[in-house]
Amino acid sequence: MNSDAIFWLQIGVSVGVVSLITLWYVWPPLTKLSLQAALVPLLFVQVFRYVGMTLLVKGMIDPRLSHNLLRDGAYGDLLAGALALAAIFALRYNWSFAIPLAWVANTWGSLDVVNVLRGVVSSNVPSYHLASIWYIYTFYAPLVVVSAVMIFVVLFKSRSWNKAPVPV
Repeated sequence: MNSDAIFWLQIGVSVGVVSLITLWYVWPPLTKLSLQAALVPLLFVQVFRYVGMTLLVKGMIDPRLSHNLLRDGAYGDLLAGALALAAIFALRYNWSFAIPLAWVANTWGSLDVVNVLRGVVSSNVPSYHLASIWYIYTFYAPLVVVSAVMIFVVLFKSRSWNKAPVPV
């Protein structure tokens, strides 16, 4: 099996496993929480996207990869993580703009994932030397995707969700 096939297989299996864990063990307790409390742990998964800045560290990834692709992915992830953290604070302190900020954070983060995926496919990233970045793509990115989907599910169900504030 070549590196491209292994890369996409690992991503697919990771999405499947994370989805099962989420459906079986994460979703049931989330439905018992308030809207704000349910969003916080899902957004925390997004906060760690600062790890994407590793794409800009010399020697960590194949220097033949497009600097624009790496820069866009790194800074897009950094902003997504910062927005998620800001949304967490807003939710924890029950600020009036907390839910709109959660929408902004998750929408930006999801658009960033789509942009990075476009770049990964168009540049055939798995054919390059990725070193430890391989694990970001094949393990952490699937967590981010499943978390983002769950955040959207919670936000779309927000009108019928329990509205009690998060205890500080």
